[in-house]
Amino acid sequence: MPAYKDEKRNTWLSLFYYEDWQGNKKKKQKRGFKTKKEALEWENNFKLSANANMDMALGAFVEIYFRDKEGELKERSIKNKRYMIEAHILPYFENKKMNEITPSDIIQWQNAMREKGYAQTYLRMVQNQITALFTHASSIYNLSNNPCKRVKKMGKPDADKLDFWTKEEYDKFIGTIEVGSRYYVIFEILFWTGIREGELLALTKSDVDFQNNRMSITKTYYRTERRDVITAPKTEQSVRMIELPEFLTQEIKEYVNKLYELPDDERIFPIVAEAVQHKLKRQAEKAGVKKIRVHDVRHSHCAYLIYRGVQPMIIKKRLGHKDIKITRKHFIPACNELEFEESCRMLREPSTYGDCIARGNRQNGCVVGYICRDGGRYWGQGWDVSDKQSARFRARVLFEISQKDIPNNCLPLPYK
Repeated sequence: MPAYKDEKRNTWLSLFYYEDWQGNKKKKQKRGFKTKKEALEWENNFKLSANANMDMALGAFVEIYFRDKEGELKERSIKNKRYMIEAHILPYFENKKMNEITPSDIIQWQNAMREKGYAQTYLRMVQNQITALFTHASSIYNLSNNPCKRVKKMGKPDADKLDFWTKEEYDKFIGTIEVGSRYYVIFEILFWTGIREGELLALTKSDVDFQNNRMSITKTYYRTERRDVITAPKTEQSVRMIELPEFLTQEIKEYVNKLYELPDDERIFPIVAEAVQHKLKRQAEKAGVKKIRVHDVRHSHCAYLIYRGVQPMIIKKRLGHKDIKITRKHFIPACNELEFEESCRMLREPSTYGDCIARGNRQNGCVVGYICRDGGRYWGQGWDVSDKQSARFRARVLFEISQKDIPNNCLPLPYK
């Protein structure tokens, strides 16, 4: 294991031969080490990684992990994962051997992380990074004992509460922005379509079908290391066609027409995400509405659809969710934060599915609602109301029923 002094640079050089995982003999050289010890340690870790030996340090395995995932993960995902690993995992485990890290080590690390006061959802994201490292080591490089498997994950996968604006709050907010301006159109699109911030910033004129009131979502935008990056959306399901209300199509058209000779393939909104975030914060304070993130405007769109009686599967397709479970788990429960009085008010509104022919209240099943007729079909529409941990729990449900199932007190069939 030779290490040589580079007298010219006053540093150490590592120069050696090794066998890769296929048994091929190769030469390796690396300069710039401050000490001979550092050069020898780097050589040792490199040889272990070349042979995928789990006697290597976790810091060395991190590079193997990202090498293996290079063709699978997007550039932004790699950047985010690297940041969390380097900031929260390597300070504890960088020089510890993979096959010597125990469940007890993981628990002590978790306790140290909890003391830093991070949000529960962020703790879970960090946990997912170390779990991914050991899962990869176990499944691909035959690490015999995965310490993460025997330890309960820290943090929570979901926030305790999803923030969003009601339609009334959004109206107050948008009322503080000049009609027809760049940010007016930006927030109108976000609220009335529910698209992601990156999808909005990637929009081009060719993505909007002004004649048929549709918007095509095929890409997303982000900026990294002073570069503008346009890439595929978050998931395959994120590639979708969204129906637009006519007034929104007109607002977009009028704005685009003000942009002098905008090419069809250039971004309509050539700004970065931070600019949108800053504008939202400033105007929310001016409007006197609660502070939310730009992504929470997406939640607001979903809440609006739910309270207008749109079925979860339709919402799932419109938002581009990978699975209907995401829509039901993350978004629909969030709408329960609206006051029950608003639900009752909406019950008195005309049905979006036809003429209301009956109303009812079932205390035992905790359902208030009404039944309406749309052509030859009958629909029940209502809210579950129950007491859960001393807090009122509400969820809008929509279900189709047949005429013979309509009782006098509007008992509904379960939603399927």
